[in-house]
Amino acid sequence: MIYLIVAIHILVCVFLIIVVLLQSGKSADVAAAFGGMGSQTAFGPRSAANVLTKATTWSAVIFMVSSITLSVMMSRRSGNSVMQGLKPAKQTSAPAQPGAPAKGSNTEPQPVTR
Repeated sequence: MIYLIVAIHILVCVFLIIVVLLQSGKSADVAAAFGGMGSQTAFGPRSAANVLTKATTWSAVIFMVSSITLSVMMSRRSGNSVMQGLKPAKQTSAPAQPGAPAKGSNTEPQPVTR
């Protein structure tokens, strides 16, 4: 069942990318007003906007539903947290005391050797 939802999710992702890239921007109508026929490509300006807008809306809804479904199914499947099983980092040295020089440090400058 998960593999079917993953396949649908991937197909919807690719379709959503294509549909969004096919849409013309809001300023395309301004170019058409001055003689540019950029917005009248395949469907004309109105029908293309309606078809592409509906396709974008439905593919976005399917994308969100499949994302939530996959998230819920994977959390129920594993039942574990992402952070579960990690051990906390061990502190290897004690914190520095105020006013005391750091361990292994000299107060005198060292000559630079090459």
